[in-house]
Amino acid sequence: MTQTHFDQGDLIGVLTTQPLDRVLDYKAPEGGCFVGAFVEVPLGPRKVVGVVWGKGRGDWDYNKVRSVIRVLDVAPMRDEMRQFLERAADYTLTPMSAMLRLATRAPGLGDPPSMRKVYRLGGDPPARMTDARGKVLAVLRDYGGLSFTLKELAETAGVTSSVVKGLVKTGAVAEEDAPRDTPFPLLDPDYGSKDLTADQQAGAKVLREAVTAGTYGTTLLKGVTGSGKTEVYLEAVAACLSAGRQALVLLPEIALTGEFIDRVEARFGMKPAEWHSGVTATERRRVWRMVGQGQAQLVVGARSALFLPYRQLGLIVVDEEHDTSYKQEDGVLYNARDMAVLRASLNAAQVVLASATPSLESWANVEAGKYARLELTSRFGEAVMPSMAAIDMRSEEVKSGHWVSPTLQGAIRARIEKGEQSLIFLNRRGYAPITLCRACGHQIGCDQCDARMVEHRFLKRLMCHQCGETKPMPTVCPSCEAEDKLSAVGPGVERMGEEVTALFPDARVVVLSSDLYGSARAMKAHIAEIAEGGADIIIGTQLVAKGHNFPKLTLVGVIDADLGLQGSDLRAAERTFQLMRQVAGRAGRAAAPGEALMQTYQPEHPVIRAIIAGDEEQFWAAEAAERKQAGVPPYGRMAGIVLSSPNVQEVFDLGTEMARRSEPLRRIGAQVFGPAPAPIARIRGRHRVRLLVKAEKSAPLQRALADWAAQFKLPTNLRLSIDIDPQSFY
Repeated sequence: MTQTHFDQGDLIGVLTTQPLDRVLDYKAPEGGCFVGAFVEVPLGPRKVVGVVWGKGRGDWDYNKVRSVIRVLDVAPMRDEMRQFLERAADYTLTPMSAMLRLATRAPGLGDPPSMRKVYRLGGDPPARMTDARGKVLAVLRDYGGLSFTLKELAETAGVTSSVVKGLVKTGAVAEEDAPRDTPFPLLDPDYGSKDLTADQQAGAKVLREAVTAGTYGTTLLKGVTGSGKTEVYLEAVAACLSAGRQALVLLPEIALTGEFIDRVEARFGMKPAEWHSGVTATERRRVWRMVGQGQAQLVVGARSALFLPYRQLGLIVVDEEHDTSYKQEDGVLYNARDMAVLRASLNAAQVVLASATPSLESWANVEAGKYARLELTSRFGEAVMPSMAAIDMRSEEVKSGHWVSPTLQGAIRARIEKGEQSLIFLNRRGYAPITLCRACGHQIGCDQCDARMVEHRFLKRLMCHQCGETKPMPTVCPSCEAEDKLSAVGPGVERMGEEVTALFPDARVVVLSSDLYGSARAMKAHIAEIAEGGADIIIGTQLVAKGHNFPKLTLVGVIDADLGLQGSDLRAAERTFQLMRQVAGRAGRAAAPGEALMQTYQPEHPVIRAIIAGDEEQFWAAEAAERKQAGVPPYGRMAGIVLSSPNVQEVFDLGTEMARRSEPLRRIGAQVFGPAPAPIARIRGRHRVRLLVKAEKSAPLQRALADWAAQFKLPTNLRLSIDIDPQSFY
């Protein structure tokens, strides 16, 4: 990496994390500095952290320009990282200061290393030797003089901490102060390699060769649930480590990291670095610094791990790449899957997008020849894919306010008798309620566009969140004219728990929902207990669809398969398809065969039929043709604009004015829809109004949006956010 050096007193431009719209001029400090250096600079009365971004602008009196206070003792920001932040900022229309905040989310970067007590082999053996003391000294000898913390040494030796402290008093064990920011232990690519199936071996060979080539490329690794995708991409990680480069594995949920870390340790002999909200502040700082020094070979983390300062990044794996949690919905609005591809292209690194049910964007990129595709078609070991069937709710006798059909009840009862587990799944999160007729299955749609209408109870009206059209809540079904059969679909997990407990009073019923746990550790412990057979019936939402392995689970019952169909979201069909396939894949992952039953009022719907038939390619092709015809992503471009303010009139007035003065967008052939109330029309006392912009794939959308927004001076309390490629329409 070449570095432009500045001598003391030279004018330099420093980008800070403060919400300013420009790079600030400073004088280089004594000893000089270079582009990419992390520095501490004065800003008003405060000291703030920044990065030397280039030469100063020189549009200020040189004598009034202040000097850099000091250069921080951390690895400098590399050229490719600065390019990544600039490109990501341009794409997402985000200020550079906000991008830099994402890249420096570790506390105390400028602090000297914090210290802790560590223990290593001391001088002569103690005068009085005991079995416990002998164990401690044996551990220190076996580990070749490595330092341990008190807790680590006591646990490894299987003794109490008082034994170690007693040895310190004799001088047999040395106690020293050492910095916390220590390198991560080396991973061994050959440590725990497993016997792979022929299917897995072929896939692993392709990925290993791609990583070893040292060039950019993206591969979609598609495999049915339980096919061993993880083992295949861990072989790519092994190749990356062997080449002396760093790897990153992104996971969609913190709840999945515990089980995954154990798999990494079994494969490579040591634990990797972790980066997510469940990690302590001290550990975050250690990870950030060690990644920058190249002393953390593998990072496992959430989407923000993309912004760590990798010294030599060679591979990014995006596991469950279709998952909506990869889209950041507040602050900087970015999609980690797309940013992973950008980051890798600037680092000559490989990307592996792993999923049983890929996003349509990735499928379209494979079809267009931009991504390679690898497919694992069979489950690992004895497991086979579950059988799938629909339960036609139109012919089931279910009392009002109840949800479990007699057919599903019978299937659950049969599993309890066999000592097997059942999962009742609620498609609750991520979709607005849909008003559905329980007599004929009709969903009330908008007269002006293709979206379904959503009930706004406090208004006693139905509203379209696509175009803003409203109409009174009807009392009879517009399709079959049945009275008192219209309702917003979707029970909650707690209510479902009560119903199931009443139906099966002798069964052990547990509710799995991320809202119900105080910590990721508590959730992990409960999931492990359930996996070992600590429940007969599990009730869960989308949390259970992601990556968990319940060996005794043989039945999945989906309560509300219709809930996502034809919602106000253009990805409603895709997400329903993905979610149903994913959750069905939880069943029959061991030797016992599994079954998935979906309760639906629309068994003839193309998505439900495609799920039951397992004809994924036909579904993707049909969905792609529909999106192409409509000119929407991935075959067109969209941006969501959300205005929010405590003053409802103010947001509507600005939204109307923006729609009226949309000439910069019309020049590129874009259409503007709205303003309309956002589906969640008020959050924390702020009223929200949404506009939607649609343009052709090749249109220069970002530039036009920036020109459009620049026309308006926002009142103090009004916020405007622009979401490129919106994933949700809330």
